[in-house]
Amino acid sequence: MKKIIYYVASSIDGFISGENDDVSGFSYEGEAVKRYLEDLKAFNHVMMGRKTYEFGYQFGVKPGEPSPTYAHMTQYILSNNLEFENKHEQVRVLPLDVEQVKRLKQEADTDIYLCGGGQLAGWLLSNELLDEVKIKLNPVIVGSGTKLFEGIKKNYGLTLLGDEKYEHGMKILLYSIDY
Repeated sequence: MKKIIYYVASSIDGFISGENDDVSGFSYEGEAVKRYLEDLKAFNHVMMGRKTYEFGYQFGVKPGEPSPTYAHMTQYILSNNLEFENKHEQVRVLPLDVEQVKRLKQEADTDIYLCGGGQLAGWLLSNELLDEVKIKLNPVIVGSGTKLFEGIKKNYGLTLLGDEKYEHGMKILLYSIDY
């Protein structure tokens, strides 16, 4: 069974975006970002929630079309209410369903990249479907916005698997989740 890996930029205070989805404080250049883009090449599948998919509209993604950033990946959007008139064959909308996600993990040929989405990440974590968390830690304090994990009700232990330091205080941290 393949893993779901939540690979996401975060502030020091645990936010993946600020108020109104503001990501202007996060770094988009440098060696840590190059590493992230290189790491994405290992994934054939990306999973995201509706809000993350629609966030891409402001960067030119058209409804029902795949995000160019993940052009080599099958793009799964987990949503119980998203529909498209015309949908590219590379884009698949799946219901927010535990069994559906388990089936996807069994059928995938590579690990699955979880793109953004604190709400979806919280749901996956609460249902013990998330396997690893890989954080591009930005040296910034955001204060409020979208948390790394929304809606979780208990504590989870993590095991540190990797800790890489980059210029300007950036880090990439890899953790497995101890269920």
